[in-house]
Amino acid sequence: MAILPPGEGWFHQKVAKDEKIWMVLAFIMSLFLFFWMIAWHVYAEQNPSFTTYRTTPEEFYSLTEAFINKYKVGEENGVPVVKPPPGSDVFLLGRQFRWEPVLILKKGEEYRFHISSLDVLHGFSIQPVNMNFMVFPKYDYVLTFKPTSAGEYAIVCNEFCGIGHHMMIGKIIVEE
Repeated sequence: MAILPPGEGWFHQKVAKDEKIWMVLAFIMSLFLFFWMIAWHVYAEQNPSFTTYRTTPEEFYSLTEAFINKYKVGEENGVPVVKPPPGSDVFLLGRQFRWEPVLILKKGEEYRFHISSLDVLHGFSIQPVNMNFMVFPKYDYVLTFKPTSAGEYAIVCNEFCGIGHHMMIGKIIVEE
């Protein structure tokens, strides 16, 4: 912001040659970066695309309950633990203030995650993997996940969802 207003007729003054060159270079660079962003998304698989379906919290809850009942192998602190077969659909439910169920997956196998929220907006982030999505109620987000190393992964809510937000941590256990 200038201290003094510009003089009369400043808008109609000729632009200097070096300023024109910089404007053209900036415009070309902007176009390049715009198309690079699209190509990076499509070809580099940097930002995984996902499919979204409309659903109701009740419908998604019943699908998750059926999934849990079919593949349940135990419980951990009141949260069901499931071990689905490789290549199957996996249902993850976010609600204040937990993710359920705890998943036991096989290393190197691909799974289709169905993720939804029962109540408010939640964040879905698998740590230390760089996956980060927003999960809204009334939507079923379908994305693929292929664990490449064995160990324990944390599912963290990274959108403030209420007073117990800091305790909303789920778990994925990847076996060899």
